[in-house]
Amino acid sequence: MKNPVLNKLVIFGVGLIGGSVALALKKAGNSPQIVGVGRTEESLKTALELGVIDIATSIIEDALQNADLVLIATPVAQMPAILKSIKPYLNSKTIITDAGSTKADVLYCAKEILGELSSQFIGGHPIAGAEKSGVTAAIANLYENKNIVLTPTADTSKQAIEMVTQLWQTCGAKVSIMSADTHDNIFAAVSHLPHLLAFALVDNIAARPNAEQLFSFAASGFRDFTRIAGSHPEMWRDISLANKDALLIELNAYETQLSSIKKMLQDGDGTSLQRLFERASVARNAWAQDKKSV
Repeated sequence: MKNPVLNKLVIFGVGLIGGSVALALKKAGNSPQIVGVGRTEESLKTALELGVIDIATSIIEDALQNADLVLIATPVAQMPAILKSIKPYLNSKTIITDAGSTKADVLYCAKEILGELSSQFIGGHPIAGAEKSGVTAAIANLYENKNIVLTPTADTSKQAIEMVTQLWQTCGAKVSIMSADTHDNIFAAVSHLPHLLAFALVDNIAARPNAEQLFSFAASGFRDFTRIAGSHPEMWRDISLANKDALLIELNAYETQLSSIKKMLQDGDGTSLQRLFERASVARNAWAQDKKSV
């Protein structure tokens, strides 16, 4: 069987994620026609001026005419409204995917709204990004050598898996496949929790009477730990609520760890504290070395 041909791509949300997909496809050559659909005319105008998309429209019927693939690259809370808006104009060959950071909620939403057409939907999550948002932050090499997780179900069509895999590989990414629940549990631990912690620390410091003084002396340690607190607030609100069950489990585990560290400090237990630091240091350096060697 020949690989599915992508002649027309429709992107909902031409920001950092969707815009970088478009630029990567253009850089790779033989790019499909790329249609952008967004909430504001201003952002779509910018995307056109920058050459990120070929056509901008707010008319869903026009956007989806003869579309081979729809990429929904918006905050996950917008997913229901977008799926409802596109359903009347989908045909039997149009594949739908997303780029959200949670997957179980997205797959449930797709099944509920699309019904039989949900076999044409496959969940996706590019493990790439930046603190900046919007189409002006989009770059063609954002996905090079980055991981992309796809979460097909037993009902997902082979064509959907092949087309979306091909899309991300053309962008330079490495595609992995897993269940939606496995995905959400993993990323609650290694992505969603760290973002919550960074947001919480910065908010705590900013609310203090001497916040200006504290920030003036903050250096590389604070910068590195809190870098991700500059991320898109709306997007991370949606992610946190969508994956709250897995995230609450991780928060409880972290609170237990903090309680243990607090007791070490109260007891003046330097031996236990150093052992914890050593274990963490070894694990972190091994992870960094492994990522560097890939």
